This record gives sequence, C-alpha cells and structure tokens, in this order.
Amino acid sequence: MRPLHIGLIGAGGIARAHLPGWLELGARVSVYTVDGSAEKLAAEYASREVTAVADLGELLADCTAVDICTPTPTHKELALAAVAAGRHVICEKPLALGATDAEEIAAAAEAAGVRLHPAHVVRYFPAYAAMQQAVERGELGDLAVLRFTRGGARPQWAPWFGDPAKSGGVIMDLMVHDIDIARWVAGDVVRVHAQTRGVEHATGGGQAEVVSATAVLTHASGAISHVTGLWGLPDQQFRTTFRVAGGDGLLRHDSTSVPGYRITAQGVRAANEGIPSSPMTESPYLAELREFAASWEDGGGEPRVRARDGIEAVRIAEAAVESSRTGRAVELRTGVAVEIRAGVKEVAR
Repeated sequence: MRPLHIGLIGAGGIARAHLPGWLELGARVSVYTVDGSAEKLAAEYASREVTAVADLGELLADCTAVDICTPTPTHKELALAAVAAGRHVICEKPLALGATDAEEIAAAAEAAGVRLHPAHVVRYFPAYAAMQQAVERGELGDLAVLRFTRGGARPQWAPWFGDPAKSGGVIMDLMVHDIDIARWVAGDVVRVHAQTRGVEHATGGGQAEVVSATAVLTHASGAISHVTGLWGLPDQQFRTTFRVAGGDGLLRHDSTSVPGYRITAQGVRAANEGIPSSPMTESPYLAELREFAASWEDGGGEPRVRARDGIEAVRIAEAAVESSRTGRAVELRTGVAVEIRAGVKEVAR
C-alpha cells in the first residue's frame, strides 16, 4: 500500500476511534476542526505523525483521502468539498440527513472518479460479520424474522444530538446502524412502519427524556426485520442484540454476554460519551479503514460497505422518521418513497 496522508476532519469521540487505526496503517494524519480541538488532539499524539492544520483548503491540498468525523449536518458540505478536490472520502454515518443529499454526494464522487465510503462500522464487528457470513452461506435457510436492538445513555455531550433537525433523532443517529445491518443481511427494504416514544428535542437545563423507537422493515425477500433503538437514562448500560431466524436455524447475540465487548474512551471524554469496542479482536475501526484504503489500490478489491449502502441506509431511516411522524407506513422502491394513506399511495421523491 502506498504511503497514506489522511485529512481527518473532527476531533471528537469517533475521530479518536479512527485516528489510532490510521496510525496503525502507517498513515500521516492532518487534523482540521473549526474550534481549536485539532491542536489538542495533535498534541496528544506529539510523538506520531499527527499535525493540526488551520485551514480546510490546506488539508485538502495534500491528502490522499478525507475522513469526515463531524456532526451530521456538516457531512454534505465537507464531502462535496473533498470530492471537488479529488480526494477519496470516508464519511461517518449517516452519510446525510436525507437520501437526496446522500445521492448528491455519491453522484459527485462517481463523476470525480473518487471513492465514497460510508463508515458503517458495525459490519466489521465480529459477531455481525460472522452472522452475515452464516446467512450468506445458507446456514439459516430462507430468512424469516430478524430482530435488532441497540441502546445506551442518551447522548448529551454535544447539543446537536438533541435537535432532530440536525441529528435525525434516535432513528437516524442510532438505529441507522441496525437498519444497515438488516438490509445487508436480508436485502432491500420495500416497506417501513415506525413509531417513536418520548421527546427527542432536548431544551437543555435538565435531564433529557428517554426516547425509544421501533421500526418494522419488510424486505423484498419477504423477511421481516424489527429494529429497536433506545436513548436512555445517564446510567443506561450500552447494549446491542440480534436474533436472526431462518427456516433452518437461529443465530443470536447479546453484547452484554460477550466478555470481549466493551465501551472504551479515547482521551478525556464528556459524560456518557463512549465508543463500542471489541478488544479481544482487531479493532473494527482499523479493519474498516484498512479495507477502505486497500480499495484505492489496483486489485485491492471492493469494501463491504459501498456508497449505495450509505444511501439506502439513509433512505430507509428517513422513511422510518416519516412513518413515525405520520403514523402511516411508507413503501419504498428505488429512489422513491410511497406513503400509504387510507389505501391511497402518495408518491414523493
């Protein structure tokens, strides 16, 4: 692999999860933020090839790829700037707040001849990867019912999480992980029905409400996925589970039952801010980044997450948010959402 120079945008929790992976791959890393936190992060890695840059143009001028680890509302602008500079892009989930914006980013990357990598890291966690491989080998037979849960303390370390217009709420910010996994395992989704309980908008000045959401996804194959997400109380233990049932068997997983699964923190962190980790295996973040970087080389192969995967995860999550808002199911087909209302289908792009 050719020497890497990575432009890392952001210095929060997920940037701190990505940075050690890039260093393990031998990359030189330039960090850019708008609030001065890049200098602090670079100082923590003073003995490594990590430097802070003060200008986005300077970052884009000389890097191999850009790794966007910033709040969701900034993804589109930063990704388009990186693509315009001819750089490969790794972008944290969700790729954008809406499918139209996600498609615009992907189209720009394709036109520029650069790679766009939505960072759906759960595909690289060992239990989920093993489950998908078992399904792909046909060990469960035809899939019937899939159940996914994901929950932990409500994120309060940054105010934008408490504004659904910026974070997308619990569905777009948290459940999008398992929405992506459900589609990865059971195929494209044709219908979504969702419900959210609790107040997602946090006003500040007190403890934010517990919020939970459930989405029922109907796949084109006929399989049904139940996806549940929880933003809980400050002492809520982070936990993920899955149960995947087919005609020939059942696979299940509970992160709290696996000794090699924990929440880690990189450096000093705010309350409730942690990153899921699997310390008994290679870091899923390292595995993800290595696969992305390898795809930039001739013969490097295709990564398990592609631009379309990021778009479809956003499209399904967006439909779930709309269904939760209206109480009606949303039917999906390529590029189009169809709201089911009193037996009448209303088409909206």
